[in-house]
Amino acid sequence: MDWHLRRRLAPLLFEDDDRAGARAQRSSPVAPARVSESAKAKADSKRTADGLPVHSFTTLLADLATLTLNEATVPASPDHGFPVFTQPTPLQARAFELLEIGTAKALP
Repeated sequence: MDWHLRRRLAPLLFEDDDRAGARAQRSSPVAPARVSESAKAKADSKRTADGLPVHSFTTLLADLATLTLNEATVPASPDHGFPVFTQPTPLQARAFELLEIGTAKALP
């Protein structure tokens, strides 16, 4: 599961998301691996190509953990609740896009 999440979220992480570009820099399959130019740019600027902050896997999960689904009620009808999602940040929205997850799918 970890491996799959890291692969999908690689554009937001300090991981090489252009493996083909990195592979093209090698003269031979047995030559030492190199990082792609896009990964170098991401590491240097600490920003993705979209201008979002780059994260480690752990810090991205911590950021995603701030999204909540609250059950709200109104005083006139306390027995009838309705769900209220917090608004995702641009980074969170991009992560969900990469994972192909919509917040509406989280509803029971």
